[in-house]
Amino acid sequence: MKIDILTLFPRMFEGPLTESIIGKAIEKKLLNVKIRNFRDYSENKHRNVDDYPYGGGAGMLLTAQPIFSGLDAIETENPETIKRVILLDPAGVPFTQSLAEELSEESHLVFICGHYEGYDERIRTLVTDEISLGDFVLTGGELGAMVLIDAAVRLLPEVLGNDESAKTDSHSTGLLEHPQYTRPAEFRGMKVPDVLISGNHKKIAEWQEKESLRRTYLRRPDMLTETIFTKDQKKWLDDIKKETNLL
Repeated sequence: MKIDILTLFPRMFEGPLTESIIGKAIEKKLLNVKIRNFRDYSENKHRNVDDYPYGGGAGMLLTAQPIFSGLDAIETENPETIKRVILLDPAGVPFTQSLAEELSEESHLVFICGHYEGYDERIRTLVTDEISLGDFVLTGGELGAMVLIDAAVRLLPEVLGNDESAKTDSHSTGLLEHPQYTRPAEFRGMKVPDVLISGNHKKIAEWQEKESLRRTYLRRPDMLTETIFTKDQKKWLDDIKKETNLL
């Protein structure tokens, strides 16, 4: 995967893109990231990239020219690969695991990280996606881009130590992930459920699925509103409701 990032603060990406899973993906040549300061594309003699909004208002807006020129440069270098141009913006669609999975299938992503009060509206004509992390506002799009990159890149083949890991993550199955344990089998009076050390793989799989359902029901019941349950899941959910006195 190729990733281009248009930002005013390239140094913000130095840590997140050189450590842990992302850093290893770059080392293994599974990921190629180029960070571009769009101030470098400004045609203003002072390299300004912002200006006052027409009609008045608080703050400054990013001007269109540096962003357009920055994307022109990316397209010139990569004439056939760009499929998704992503604008980080509070007005965008909420980011989800399914959207991360979708982005992970692309060969080339471009992220535009805004700053100041907002964008010249014409910048939006360049993008394929406007994405938000949630109903809150950050000082810029850099942190949002880091989150999207991390969520998408970890799904690429060979990036994680075990490709099966991502398939059972919370939200990947439509449920939250079940509780997990490691050694020792007992710690400060707290024991690992017997079923997990029984060696009975069928019973273990059933326990994990039921506990995923339980955790989702108790913590994120909104995720179940459109779920199509199997016969077993319906029975388990009824049991869970009885057990928690929530019928």
